[in-house]
Amino acid sequence: MSRIGILPIDLPIGVSVTISDKNEVKVKGPKGEISQLVHQDIKVEVKDNQVIVTRPSEEINHKSMHGLYRSLINNMVVGVSEGFTIQQELVGVGYRAEAKGQVLELSLGFSHDIHFLIPNEVKVEAKQERRSNPIITLTSIDKHLIGEVAAKIRSLRPPEPYKGKGIKFVGEVLRRKAGKSASV
Repeated sequence: MSRIGILPIDLPIGVSVTISDKNEVKVKGPKGEISQLVHQDIKVEVKDNQVIVTRPSEEINHKSMHGLYRSLINNMVVGVSEGFTIQQELVGVGYRAEAKGQVLELSLGFSHDIHFLIPNEVKVEAKQERRSNPIITLTSIDKHLIGEVAAKIRSLRPPEPYKGKGIKFVGEVLRRKAGKSASV
């Protein structure tokens, strides 16, 4: 049995789940609404304020989809009830970030500033205090989308292993390397 797939998903107060004929799961809550198309072999049903995901057989692809769709639906329920937040830190002299609506303006040591367009489903906030690194905060109800946006921002200047300069997640521990050592 799939250890993740067999777990029922408890629905918090204010969250409703509807399943259409085409096996599309819609989750609606206080923060918004998300929908996900589920494979026709996987059965999703709502019983006693819980969402239960079942599979038809013990085939390998059914087992993998069982756990996958249970996790996706759980992320949707958590997203519409609590939301997801990712914080990124800009480490480096002269690095700055400024949010202007849905455009994130980054200065990352290149000869030009980078203007990064954020999707409408993700809210961006950039704060910079004196004597501390700028922090970019992304919030959304869609875990997949917010992770993708955070990865794209990080790819603009990934942290390097010698000084640690670049864009890193808050709380991330980087493996540091020793620099050149002078031979005597």
